[in-house]
Amino acid sequence: MDSSRIIDLLLFAIPSLITGLIAYYFFKEHTKNEDGRRRFLLHKDLQVNALPTRLQAYERMTLYLERITPSKLLLRVAPTSSDKNTYESMLIQAIESEFEHNLAQQIYVSEECWNIINTAKNATIQLIRKASLLEKTDTAEKLREVVLTEMLERRAPSDLALSFIKEEVKDIL
Repeated sequence: MDSSRIIDLLLFAIPSLITGLIAYYFFKEHTKNEDGRRRFLLHKDLQVNALPTRLQAYERMTLYLERITPSKLLLRVAPTSSDKNTYESMLIQAIESEFEHNLAQQIYVSEECWNIINTAKNATIQLIRKASLLEKTDTAEKLREVVLTEMLERRAPSDLALSFIKEEVKDIL
């Protein structure tokens, strides 16, 4: 083969190679875009289906926090005797029972939100225990009085958690 024939072959092959590379590049980009579009649509579909469940979880946690607010808890759980220790145990058991009932909701709320709810629960229990340890608290009725007085002087621990839930739901929507 002579050199002019090789040059002619190269001149024909170069445009074919360039066209092939351009086609490969466009096909690769198209495939990447289609994959991204499919992922976006799948994510969007999952979000649409999961949103009602997440909102329901936030609703349930809001209800939980409302129910463990000391003033509402004391109205709902009446003392059965005048023993303050028995009443303290009843209150704490009511809080723990409600918490265990809503334990699965942590899957649907953010980790930060769950930690704040847990902290509110523990702070409410701590408030009841501290009120029970006071010397002036000698009966169940006095325990109710002391806790209610404490709630008049400061915000309930669950109020902060409720505010956080409201903000988080606002961000979701």
